[in-house]
Amino acid sequence: MTTYEVLGQGYAGQRRPDPRLAAAIGAAVGSTGSVLNVGAGTGSYEPAGAGVVALEPSRRMLGQRTRRDNAVEGVVEALPFPDDAFDVVLGVLTLHHWTDIARGLEECRRVARERVVLLTWDPEDPGFWLTQDYFPVVLELDRSIFPTMAELGESLPGARVERLPLPADCVDGFLCAYWRRPEAYLIPEVRRSMSTLMRIGPLEPGVERLRVDLESGAWRRRHGHLLDLEELELGYRLVTAPAG
Repeated sequence: MTTYEVLGQGYAGQRRPDPRLAAAIGAAVGSTGSVLNVGAGTGSYEPAGAGVVALEPSRRMLGQRTRRDNAVEGVVEALPFPDDAFDVVLGVLTLHHWTDIARGLEECRRVARERVVLLTWDPEDPGFWLTQDYFPVVLELDRSIFPTMAELGESLPGARVERLPLPADCVDGFLCAYWRRPEAYLIPEVRRSMSTLMRIGPLEPGVERLRVDLESGAWRRRHGHLLDLEELELGYRLVTAPAG
């Protein structure tokens, strides 16, 4: 939460829902009536409707929501709702911010009647050029804070895991979104919407190496093959599990 209280300004402008990811998430959530969106942030991928409640610990993030009438300040480890209160619990790129993932997942299953839907990242993924060549500490950090698919399976029995490749023109500005647009990582406003980058301290050395490699053509020589791809598998996973 501290990350977002300090750096959450302008988050809503950079982190817009990508329609292709939204379609996959929406299909997993289904047309069910009531949804709890945990770690809801500014509301990306949140279903519309009167039966949707958004839970978010950061007041800075809550203040950037377009819809605020359904927002509740709180943490997933202690959900302020009774058992079976919602048809579906949704969490989008939020697990790595929880203080107790096992407890949070237990709470999600407790308040869900039908299923739990989570978009997350697989820490067994090898990473990509940004984290391999310029910010390897990001890969180390993410591997330490994201649960593995096996760990999620232990907490969410019967979970189904779906790979979500990222489109080359992904409009949701999370860490891997600009895999085919390397110049974007030189922009401070873009980097500020990526929580893991904001956790690692000074970014200037890695940013400067990227700038030099782009100007010299070194990046294109190493990674130019990516420019021909329309989508890329980068470790993002959609996890759907029956309620407990």
